[in-house]
Amino acid sequence: MHARDFDFFGSGFIAMAHRGGAQLPENLGKENTIAAFSHAMNRGITHLETDIQVTRDGHLVTMHDPVLARVTDDDHGVVAMLTLVELREATIDGEPIPTLDEVLDTFPDACFNIDMKAPGTVEPLVATLARHQAWDRVCVGSFNPRRLAAFRRLVNHPVATAVGPVGVMSSCLTHRPTTHAPLGVVYQMPWRVKAGPCEIDLVTPSFIRAAHRAGKLVQVWTINDPGQMEQLIEMGVDGIITDRPDVLLNVMRRRHVV
Repeated sequence: MHARDFDFFGSGFIAMAHRGGAQLPENLGKENTIAAFSHAMNRGITHLETDIQVTRDGHLVTMHDPVLARVTDDDHGVVAMLTLVELREATIDGEPIPTLDEVLDTFPDACFNIDMKAPGTVEPLVATLARHQAWDRVCVGSFNPRRLAAFRRLVNHPVATAVGPVGVMSSCLTHRPTTHAPLGVVYQMPWRVKAGPCEIDLVTPSFIRAAHRAGKLVQVWTINDPGQMEQLIEMGVDGIITDRPDVLLNVMRRRHVV
């Protein structure tokens, strides 16, 4: 299928709020919470990036790290070792840690890019998406190729998935997206990678053209600098994933990007 066949992608450029827009002034310290997602949507964002972990009793929660120390008031907790009730003794800057069920219920008009961060997230994610009939408003990805392959095997409904990391690197090296990434419909990738003392551009005009010929889109993470946003838009990318959706929306308005 062509990426644009999925409702998630619509027909235009996508501004996506990374972890709900983690560096919005009103979101500092509140990443991946209901409050963060709400603030991003109040800014005009329709697409929200989030991560999922799974609790000991099988609840999916929107959280990037497997441990609580970085973002909560609990210095020792591990998500996979806690029940949901135990997990919720911790807060993120006073905000509760939300379940994916709560997020999908709270924002029925939002699209979510979901990154499966942990083992054990695949089956509950398939069940959650089925329960909410949320297939049309999600794109699912993972840095773990086996996890992503397992998700694709389990779903029995069309749903957008991102190209995995192996497919990204192989396609960039060869500019042959169809051969090296036959399943994912969108490249979500960094602009550049370090190779020793050098930086190598992965996202280039020729790569974008090759992806488009294969029916795939190119979205770049995590871009917070307005100058870099301008360059990528000029290059022809299909979306930018950012901690500063307010900055990106201003750039889009200035360039009349829709």
